[in-house]
Amino acid sequence: MMAGEELVAVYDAAGRVVGRATRARMRAEGLWHAAAAVLVLSPDGSEIYVHRRTDTKDVFPGMHDCTAGGVVAAGEDPATTAERELAEELGVRGAPVRFLFRSTFDQGTVHYHAFLHEVRWDGPIVHQPEEVAEGWWMPVAELRERLEDPDWPFVPDGRQFTLEWLARR
Repeated sequence: MMAGEELVAVYDAAGRVVGRATRARMRAEGLWHAAAAVLVLSPDGSEIYVHRRTDTKDVFPGMHDCTAGGVVAAGEDPATTAERELAEELGVRGAPVRFLFRSTFDQGTVHYHAFLHEVRWDGPIVHQPEEVAEGWWMPVAELRERLEDPDWPFVPDGRQFTLEWLARR
């Protein structure tokens, strides 16, 4: 199945699952959906894994991000999405993924409910070459400083959620 034909869960603005649609239709019509995202932290929480998205991503290509994540598939639980995306994008498997909070992103034609998670990890990171161009560990304090610079090319949803996470710490 092509990526645009993948069935994703469609949500309403209040956060309830109301159906399913192809990923292509969801993007084209700006349908409310859900996504899971996972922050990858060092075991002591002082560093976070940051990466640059490939230039071929369908949303926010070539920009920096600090989460592994993706759209919740039709019939899939967001926690399952989080573990699946973490394994696919960064090769992180077997570590306990902890739910943090739920938020929403509503900008332009992109509307979704986000389920934020974190994992503590000191093992190898293996990038999915179709999605991650490069990545590195960054002190959380440095990430906070960089996120305050509106010119740093960071995905807008990731910026919003990471600033929310930092405010909750």
